[in-house]
Amino acid sequence: MADQEEADTRLQLARLRQEHEDYDAAINAMVKVGCDALRIQRMKKKKLAIKDRLTSLEDQMIPDIIA
Repeated sequence: MADQEEADTRLQLARLRQEHEDYDAAINAMVKVGCDALRIQRMKKKKLAIKDRLTSLEDQMIPDIIA
């Protein structure tokens, strides 16, 4: 992976991690307030999609070495 591509990927990872934390905080606040269960479920689904993108990007960063 080229240096610029790696830097871009790291930046994207940082943004996604922050977004994931924001969703986590929002979900916890919604649960405490007693918000609609459907809205909470939708937020959790979005949070999971972000986690999947994070995992995919992290896999791209780490080379697949088969010994």
